[in-house]
Parts: sequence; structure tokens; C-alpha cells
Amino acid sequence: MSGVWGSNIKISIFGESHGNAIGINIDGLPSGFEIDMDKVLFEMDRRAPGKNSMSTARKESDFPEILSGYFEGKTTGTPLCAIIKNGDTRSKDYTKTKDYMRPGHADFTGYARYDGFNDYRGGGHFSGRITAPLVFAGAICKQILEKRGILIGAHISSIKNITDKEFNNIDISKEILENLRNMELPLINTSLEENIKHTILQTKYNGDSVGGSIECAVIGINPGVGNPFFDSVESTLAHLIFSVPAVKGIEFGRGFQMTNMFGSECNDEYYYDKDKVKTKTNNNGGVLGGITNGMPILFKVAIKPTASIAKEQNTIDIKNKENVKFRVEGRHDPCIVQRALPVIEAVTAIGILDLIKGRY
Repeated sequence: MSGVWGSNIKISIFGESHGNAIGINIDGLPSGFEIDMDKVLFEMDRRAPGKNSMSTARKESDFPEILSGYFEGKTTGTPLCAIIKNGDTRSKDYTKTKDYMRPGHADFTGYARYDGFNDYRGGGHFSGRITAPLVFAGAICKQILEKRGILIGAHISSIKNITDKEFNNIDISKEILENLRNMELPLINTSLEENIKHTILQTKYNGDSVGGSIECAVIGINPGVGNPFFDSVESTLAHLIFSVPAVKGIEFGRGFQMTNMFGSECNDEYYYDKDKVKTKTNNNGGVLGGITNGMPILFKVAIKPTASIAKEQNTIDIKNKENVKFRVEGRHDPCIVQRALPVIEAVTAIGILDLIKGRY
């Protein structure tokens, strides 16, 4: 079933963008773990809409209501279920165009897959709104991992043609990753912030949207986590990351740059730092043979431009079977890269915890 994922940590998501609530069920969490709800709410707020002019005007508190698996501040070990109620919905924005298949959206594919019975309001179950429960689950997994000394962080790698520095070119520390979490636009090179804001707002003014990329790092993870082939670190994370709406690509380490390198340039040479094995470079992104080598796990994710734009486009009227002109109405993000960033961190945390539970 498409709404269920995991081997050692199992998650099940449910809900629609304009339904009563969205939610998640998490099975496999350890018992007796004390959840810091302030940290959970901090992560939820990072993803939440309506925070500034670069985001959609839709306002949702994204407050998770835990229904089970949590007692006196700690996990019970039984499945933990939480819902997030929807409040600021405007379903009428979609009623008059329910038969118009929005370009770039899953309207047509959802219609074809579910024989026209899918909830079309705001994208229904295909909406990025459904990533809120993933951030909730990821926030808990992050806390469990941090107790083990494993930290996950990300930054905006690019917005359109504006490119930030790479993690591979700096000494990644806990302080750097934690600082990035507190930024409105998480960047290594903060001098790019105004240029990026201008690009996003100008795009919004033009009735269009813009995409970009996110670079994520996992530090503090020991060598030996993961498996070859089907349960590799890369395949596990890629499965989750491609489950996030708008993700269209992923590369680990130098990724596609490796196609222009010699083996002598690409190979990461080993050395001993006291009794710890390290590599002089990290072109392979901390993973070899599907298994961690102890260096930071590094990968980049491509995020497409928001599909909903104010410009008139060509599409079809599925009911009357005719070609029509169409303009999307409602409230939409001109760029979702900055809001997708905590989602990428969250699903990474879920995937890493699943792999670690399978290792020990």
C-alpha cells in the first residue's frame, strides 16, 4: 500500500489537503523515550505556511495532537498516532475548476489511478500539505538520533541559478547545522540571501514560480550502517526522498560530477586519524557499497518549481473532453525549496533510524 513505509520503523500517513485532518502512525519507536515537544513544534514551524511574503498566504498552526503511544511525556513503545487538523481551507477555490487538469500537478494521474474518485481540493492526498506529519515523525526520529550523536542538517544549495557553497568544501560541524535550522533562508554563504529573496519575489510578481536544490548532511554516524543492493543507504533514503512532492532528482556526494572525473580524482583515499579511519575527500558522500564509511553522508535533492502559477496555461477539461485555457487561483508558494528543506531532513531522519535499528 502506497501510504505505508518502513522495515524497522514503520510509518503510515493519511489525510487530504482540505479534509478534516492529516496524520501519521509510527510503529517501532523505542519505549520510554522522552519527547521534547518544544523541539517538535520548532520543526513543524519551519515547514509551516504563511510565515512571510515568500510563502503561500494559507495559515495553518500545524499543531500535532497525539492520540496514542505517548504517556506522561514518554513513548510507550506501542504505535504512536498523531493528527494535525486543517483549518484555513478554501475548497471553493477548486470547485469551479475540478474538471480542469492543472499542468504540473497530479490531477490527471490521480484521476486516472483512482477512476475520478480522488479528492481534488488542493491536490488532496497528493498535496505538499501531507508532508507536515512526516516532519512530526522526523522531529521525533531526529531526537532519538541526536541521543546517539547523529545530527542531520541541510541548506539551500541553489535557487534557480544562484548557487550556495557545498558541504564538501567546509568543515561540517554541529554548530553549523544547528545555525542553519534557525535561518529563514538556510545558507552557508549568507551574502546570497537578498539576491535569492529578490528572485523569489520577482518571480511571484510575474505570476510564476521557481525551483532549486537542497543539500543535506548526516554527521556523527558510524561506519557499517546499511546493506548492499536493495537496502542500501542510498536506496533507503532515495525511496523516502522521492516520496516528498516536487522532488525530481537526487545525487550522493559528487554525484553526476563524477562522470567528468578520473578514478584517481574520484576515489576517497583512507588515512588514520589516531585510531579512527577517515578519508581525505568525501566524493562518495560517506557511502560505499550501500554502507556508511564513517564520513558525513552528503546528498543533494532537486526541487521543481511550484506547479501552481498565476499565468494562463493550456490544459484539458476532463469531463467535457476538450482543450481549454486555464489560470490557477488560490494561495500558492512562488518557491517551496525553503519549506521543503525541513521535510528532507525529516525523512532522512526516519530513514537513518530505520537503518540503524536494522544494524543493532
